[in-house]
Amino acid sequence: MKVLNRISLYIVFGSLALAVFSLHAATQTGPSRAGVKSQPTNDDGQHGFDPLLGKWKFHLKRRLHPLTGSNTWVEYTGTGECRKVWGGRAELEEAAFDGPNDRIEGLVLRMYNPQSHQWRLYWANIKNGITDPPQVGEFKNGRGEFFAQDTIDGRTILVRFEWTRLTTDSPHFEQSYSDDGGKTWEVNWITDQTKISD
Repeated sequence: MKVLNRISLYIVFGSLALAVFSLHAATQTGPSRAGVKSQPTNDDGQHGFDPLLGKWKFHLKRRLHPLTGSNTWVEYTGTGECRKVWGGRAELEEAAFDGPNDRIEGLVLRMYNPQSHQWRLYWANIKNGITDPPQVGEFKNGRGEFFAQDTIDGRTILVRFEWTRLTTDSPHFEQSYSDDGGKTWEVNWITDQTKISD
């Protein structure tokens, strides 16, 4: 009789422990609904540029003489296409912009580093076929910010890329230069995009 009571007691305590563990697990993962699978979240930034995939129309404004005090801007229109490469771990974008007196043809390679959760952005202009120093950065709260060091007219400067509104129908990009170590920034390139329907 004592053995049966002891076994019953173990079963009661075991059931109670199982119920407490199940309740704790449910509060940690949130409520579940029958037939609904929980969606995995991926906020490491690897898919930050996915909204740019596809074909686009561009409106571009470019400051002609950055960091000289000049406020002369030139406007361009263009088209481009962005596609995945390396199984989605990188993206390649080609774009061409026509202005009143010239044409800009560029290539952007965006590569993701899964260890640092950062992107490296490489820009090349067809006129010289040279990639600029890579912009390195990441996405936070829907905004991508990327930095590099470069030279302009023999001076060492900082370059900043800013991406906003990527998940809308009109992604927005700005490039800025700083010649005072990042204390102040001057915008010199503004691009707004519109998706081209397939």
